[in-house]
Amino acid sequence: MVFVLAQNNSPLMPCLPVVARLLLKQGKAKCMTRTPFVIKLVNETTAYVQGVTFGLDTASGTMGAAAVSESGDVLYLSQVEVRNDIASIMKARSKNRRNRRNRKTRYRQARWLHRGNSIKTGRFSPTMRSKTDSHLKESAFVKSILPVSREIIETASFDAHALKNPAVLQDKSLYQKGVNYGFANTKAFVLHRDSYICQHCKGKTKDKRIEVHHIIYRSNGGSDEESNLITLCKTDHDALHQGKIVLKGGKKRGQLRHATQMNSIRVQLLKALPSAEETFGFITKEHRQLMGLPKEHHFDAVSIASQGNPVRFRTTTVLYKKSISDADYQQTKGRRSEQRIPTGKICGFRKFDKVKHLGKEYFIKGRMSTGYAILTDIFGAKLAIDQRQLLFPFNDNYNSRFIASRKILLSGF
Repeated sequence: MVFVLAQNNSPLMPCLPVVARLLLKQGKAKCMTRTPFVIKLVNETTAYVQGVTFGLDTASGTMGAAAVSESGDVLYLSQVEVRNDIASIMKARSKNRRNRRNRKTRYRQARWLHRGNSIKTGRFSPTMRSKTDSHLKESAFVKSILPVSREIIETASFDAHALKNPAVLQDKSLYQKGVNYGFANTKAFVLHRDSYICQHCKGKTKDKRIEVHHIIYRSNGGSDEESNLITLCKTDHDALHQGKIVLKGGKKRGQLRHATQMNSIRVQLLKALPSAEETFGFITKEHRQLMGLPKEHHFDAVSIASQGNPVRFRTTTVLYKKSISDADYQQTKGRRSEQRIPTGKICGFRKFDKVKHLGKEYFIKGRMSTGYAILTDIFGAKLAIDQRQLLFPFNDNYNSRFIASRKILLSGF
């Protein structure tokens, strides 16, 4: 399908590729973007359109989107990978700044004490703001190329306490009695759980000094929950850090992170899209199984938009998108910032440009001033080549450059 815009940029119903080819050949339309292929009519025309329902499968990692017309035609399919690297990037930036402040001996007053953005009311973390904006950005993009008259989003609210302890669903009073109920803190609970005895030597070392140890180190992503803590005597604790003892088990932190984020994303989307209808995952699953569709994010979105009604796939192309940063802010490198990093074009190419190499589409992931580049596809597969072998970047006129398409195989439709 080829998406069509009117002379005033209002979206019309899409047309077949053969019709778009004739319009372009006769000069009645001009090409706007290549992926997805969008044309704009040069002359005025009637604005009769059908109703289109947009379905959005929200997620904290990969979301799906689809658009279905009133007659049951699937007109648009996409899958978007949202960013999950913002927190680690900001920690690295903070580490570099702290290192630089220690190298520069001239005293400067700490800036974090008077940053208004960090203390303003209703502030969201950069990670949450990015994920919410990714959903809104995809919604706005579909509305810019299709006459969307109805919007349905699948949301989810998670009970983090029930995910950790399902027994609270039968006994509501357990919500007030967590794991540390009756203890001053988690350390006191772990010591009581282990009966104040070293869990490695069981008291054989006769060392009366006991300590609480993280089985998986916090530096390696270990959790502060009791399942990752163990009681050790000081002798075994020192031997463990010297590499003489190895412990098994433990738990990494952040296993409920995405569930917690989805609770906030749901609230923010419903505020930003007041006219959108809300549906839930169990309804989507039932509709998708009745329709006989495989488990994919874009097929979930089809189930959401069609509400379980039969559909016809007028398009078999899925747009795969990946949210990326706007640019690289690092200007220099080296211990004393003596080496400047070129941030402009090298051999005519900029970072994240979409290029073609040996008939395949890639994106420039990294560059070297000597003329070599690291290419990657939309799924992360890398390839190192000479930049002079590349064709010129595609001009998609689309604000997210990490976008590619792939055909899907459908049977029974």
